[in-house]
Amino acid sequence: MSGHSKWHSIRHKKGREDAKRGKIFTKLIRELSIAARLGGPDPESNPRLRQAIDAAKSANMPNDNIDRAIKKGAGGTDGTDYEEVTFEGYGPAGVAVLVETQTDNRNRTVSEVRHFFDRYNGKMGETGCVSWMFDKRGLVMIEKSEADEDTVMDIALDAGAEDIKGEGDFWEVHTSLEDYETVKQAFEAAQIPNQSQMAMIPQTTVELTGKSAEQMIKLMDALEDLDDVQNVWANFDIPDEEMEKLSA
Repeated sequence: MSGHSKWHSIRHKKGREDAKRGKIFTKLIRELSIAARLGGPDPESNPRLRQAIDAAKSANMPNDNIDRAIKKGAGGTDGTDYEEVTFEGYGPAGVAVLVETQTDNRNRTVSEVRHFFDRYNGKMGETGCVSWMFDKRGLVMIEKSEADEDTVMDIALDAGAEDIKGEGDFWEVHTSLEDYETVKQAFEAAQIPNQSQMAMIPQTTVELTGKSAEQMIKLMDALEDLDDVQNVWANFDIPDEEMEKLSA
């Protein structure tokens, strides 16, 4: 997952700028409301809501905004009926791409997503065409400046993590769905800041260089910037040096 993981860390840094513009707040508020509507307003009994709250706090969203979004969702008073739709397709050089969206207008969203696939040498596919290439796992990412490898390894393995990798500026900890909360809480108990979420981990990766790598980054950028898009997962791998140059 190294290529996509590098992109994830770059997106996190960019997200701090996006938050100033309010774009990422819009997406987070939507997720908070949907999570509260589907699973109730108590994060202790609603793991999805707990994850949404963590993401909102990580983006420095004010508590009042978080509370309002949860109340609107739980009370069904947000005024919009959102549908969760995942689109699948292929990026440059056959990279598998999953696009998770929350939309109140499926036709608008599919048109926007298809536009960027076509623009950056990709192609929309049918449901199921690439999802089989991914496994749903817990993902905990820790900046290397926050903890050394031995510390991360000890905490992760003791809590039941499946795998630990060093990717760019981050340690990446993979967990089963069942052990995700336990591993996440173990790092929180050790007071080690982290980014965590349920992730779609690719089984294999496609190495990209040159024009294909450039087009893939542009496709990721464009899809991530759509208001209806919550997450984009892809199985590309781009060498570190080229990734840094493309993300500058």
